[in-house]
Amino acid sequence: MIPELNIARADAAPAEAPWADGDAASPGSWTLKLALFGLALLAAAILFAASNDRLARFAEARFAAWTADPAETAKAAKQQALARLIAETETDAALPAAEGDDAVARNALLPVSTLPVEAARPFRLPTISLAQASNAERCLTQAIYYEAATESDTGKAAVAQVILNRMRHPAYPDTVCGVIYQGSTRPGCQFSFACDGSMRRPPVPALWRRSGEIARAALAGRVEASVGMATHYHANYVLPRWAPKLTKIDQIGAHIFYRWPGSWGKPGAFSDAYAGAEWIPAFSQLYQGGAATADAPADAATLAAVALPRDPTDRRADNDVGGRVDVTKGWVPSIPDPTSSTSRFDSLTSRQGATPATDGVPGQ
Repeated sequence: MIPELNIARADAAPAEAPWADGDAASPGSWTLKLALFGLALLAAAILFAASNDRLARFAEARFAAWTADPAETAKAAKQQALARLIAETETDAALPAAEGDDAVARNALLPVSTLPVEAARPFRLPTISLAQASNAERCLTQAIYYEAATESDTGKAAVAQVILNRMRHPAYPDTVCGVIYQGSTRPGCQFSFACDGSMRRPPVPALWRRSGEIARAALAGRVEASVGMATHYHANYVLPRWAPKLTKIDQIGAHIFYRWPGSWGKPGAFSDAYAGAEWIPAFSQLYQGGAATADAPADAATLAAVALPRDPTDRRADNDVGGRVDVTKGWVPSIPDPTSSTSRFDSLTSRQGATPATDGVPGQ
């Protein structure tokens, strides 16, 4: 019998060559091959990265970013941003963005926050030893006097409020003196009077007494509500580089006050407890605006009775009880004088630098 060839039949099944690849035309096979090829490349990249430290760190970072909890990532980013902001506002050693009339004009352009100003909780100095309580009062009096002696009572109280606000914030020390003398052993400390030689000048008795009264009131629970939770301030004739990054609250006299931005400037962030260990560093331990003076008096009592010569590097206005005037910049700030109409103030300033009267007015 001769076999029939189904060459021309329409219903005939196509003959398959024994050497033909049945998967050659299958789309799924190409997908599998591409996937295997991609895995091979990834494995090669991992092996190469493992032999290169920089690439290994990059790969680890990318892997961590892919697998990290978004909430934790956002929290860590916020903490890093706050750390950078603290570092930027930690010192005045960096040159300001502007000074003099230019700074006054640019400071006026910075917008004031339209959010309600939230007053701080009253702070009452707890019962501690007499020495530590005296130290806290003296430190606060020093800051009020050397930072704002010729400001109004509101301006003085605002400076005190900033210090007490800082004391409660986790970014700063937990004592009054700790806040005021933070960084005082180096140039550009937190409060300029503590390291620019201001305390070499004996204080004006009447202004010192008034500063002490405001300090005692602040430590007894008085709150200066106008500055809310402010933790920063500066004179209007300088523009620190950090000013635009903080929330501007108000200007009182020559001082402009700011709080931390966002939740860090809200009352809930001011949660640190008062530590209660008040300590005043010896005068000889403070930065003196230049090389240390070997014969400088090391205790407050001696300093109060001796008018030390002015540091040659310490340039300031004649009627300024604190703060620097850099005459090389070509400008001279106007120091506000709310008592210029009284002859008593003129009499006191004319005697400034002489041995003060023994009426409880320490120089340090």
